[in-house]
Amino acid sequence: MTPPLDLLRRPLRNLRVSVTDRCNLRCGYCMPEETYVWLPRKELLRFEEILHVVRALQPLGVSKVRLTGGEPLLRKDLVSLVEQLSSAGLEDLALTTNGLLLGEQAAALRAAGLRRITVSLDSLDRARYADLTRRDALDQALAGLEAAAVAGFDSVKINAVMMSGRNDDELESLLAFAMDAGYELRFIEYMDVGGATRWSGDQVLPAADMLQRLEKRFGPITALPTDGVAPARRYALSSGQVFGIIASTTEPFCGTCDRARLTADGRFFTCLYAADGLDLRAAVREGLRGPELAEIVTERWARRSDRGAEERLASADRAALAAPGELAANPHLEMHTKGG
Repeated sequence: MTPPLDLLRRPLRNLRVSVTDRCNLRCGYCMPEETYVWLPRKELLRFEEILHVVRALQPLGVSKVRLTGGEPLLRKDLVSLVEQLSSAGLEDLALTTNGLLLGEQAAALRAAGLRRITVSLDSLDRARYADLTRRDALDQALAGLEAAAVAGFDSVKINAVMMSGRNDDELESLLAFAMDAGYELRFIEYMDVGGATRWSGDQVLPAADMLQRLEKRFGPITALPTDGVAPARRYALSSGQVFGIIASTTEPFCGTCDRARLTADGRFFTCLYAADGLDLRAAVREGLRGPELAEIVTERWARRSDRGAEERLASADRAALAAPGELAANPHLEMHTKGG
């Protein structure tokens, strides 16, 4: 089967698989509201169904899978899914987590075949962490990060969403922490995705401003070569410390985006900003496998023209993508449902 290209000649290589829409934190840039409409548990894809989808998409070019949520470590027996995916012949298998449950699961996940792990950590101050996440859980997150380092993953990274007026004064201290501990840190601009109902442009800390401040504190910064498709632009300090910046808000990378997303209930989305997705759960439960499943995904990908972040950047009246009422009526618009 010939791997498909979309209308902008972009291939399908990366699949982000959300295994749950639930989370044990309530970060303001993702889940700021008090209540949410959760996906019914009976509608979530079973692990064998996720494996069917991944195997069907491999001949189409999918070689990298990242497990996400919600918080993926809330999904019971996740190690079993990791074991199945690690035997599927993927080039890369990774996971993004807030780290709260990682202390007790890191070793088992590594033994099951997980290669890389990313921990979200937006503050090193306990009171601020609690304010940003609405949970007093910084100690758990740091313990999870340490457990990941001990477990021996090929790569342990930190993601930090930087927000002006909220945590931007920790920009330098977060990088210093990563340097001392031996982690690679990726700063992320605050994105106006579904779920960020309180987003405003004045809270975005642009990548250009981050680089200017970091260079003032740490000295010369060198841009590293890029493969052209990775979301993070990587840089090196004179010390050799490498860090990245994901500037999706001010400098979108839509032109080279090769990512698709599979929600926990089996919707296939071709863009983080897309309003609707292809129902693969129904297809799998109707008995479609392998080439048949690949055919309907190929047809959808071939019609793809999404440039969601670029369209948002060009919007004259840019504001939050969706209001709370819209999200309640259509939970698939939520960042924590699509799997970021």
